[in-house]
Amino acid sequence: MRRIARAPWELLKRAFGWLVLFELRNKVLLAPSALVLRRFENAEVRRLAATADALPTALVATVIATHRRPDELRAAVRSALDQTVRDQVVVVVDDGAGLPELPDDPRLFAVSLGRNTGVAGVVRNVGIRLSRSRYVAFLDDDNLWEPDHLERALAALRAPAGPDGVYTALRRLLPDGTERDVLSVPFDRRRAAHESFLDTNAFVARRTRALHFSRLRRTPEVLPREDWELVHRYSRRHTVRHVPHATVRYLVNPGSFYTTWSG
Repeated sequence: MRRIARAPWELLKRAFGWLVLFELRNKVLLAPSALVLRRFENAEVRRLAATADALPTALVATVIATHRRPDELRAAVRSALDQTVRDQVVVVVDDGAGLPELPDDPRLFAVSLGRNTGVAGVVRNVGIRLSRSRYVAFLDDDNLWEPDHLERALAALRAPAGPDGVYTALRRLLPDGTERDVLSVPFDRRRAAHESFLDTNAFVARRTRALHFSRLRRTPEVLPREDWELVHRYSRRHTVRHVPHATVRYLVNPGSFYTTWSG
């Protein structure tokens, strides 16, 4: 009987991909949390926009979500500000813990939410909505970019018949600083339904209505993650390509790979 019961599930996984099916389940089970968080996000965007002299504007807006990682955040911000592409703003959004001292740079715009949400997607969405730019990039507070990250991404995006979004390769590092591997997988939407190789630290995309994160309250056990959901959904109506150059230094450890966003 168990083999018979498993047969339809296995057929569905092969036909649609386990990540797609798991995300459908998430949307059904976690929908109530998304409605509450959407209202909070809207209220925070209104509040923070009202207190700003002007919303940050540039060719590229880099959104960095953070929560209680002051030293790592400063390193991430510096790697973003040190990009060879100068026409950018770096938008830091703190998830209600309070901002540490950050570099004095006119391209840096930092805000703190009124309370901790524990939902990375909401924090990033506030950063997207508080900025004005043609392109948007994302960096977590415990990862770093090589200086040419945005340059390589924009070269692909602005090429004739270029895509709407690109992602570069990840150089994955262990906590002691040694290299684990380089994750570099050409984009294939069908393959992405079965494999989670998409990460927004490497993703740079044209700003459209589709460029927003899921607001579902995902605990560390909930799969897939917000990164996969964003890129997979964005690729439904937008062209996405891979740039096979390792421009992201991605820290792999229990405290960063599946970050627990808690108060």
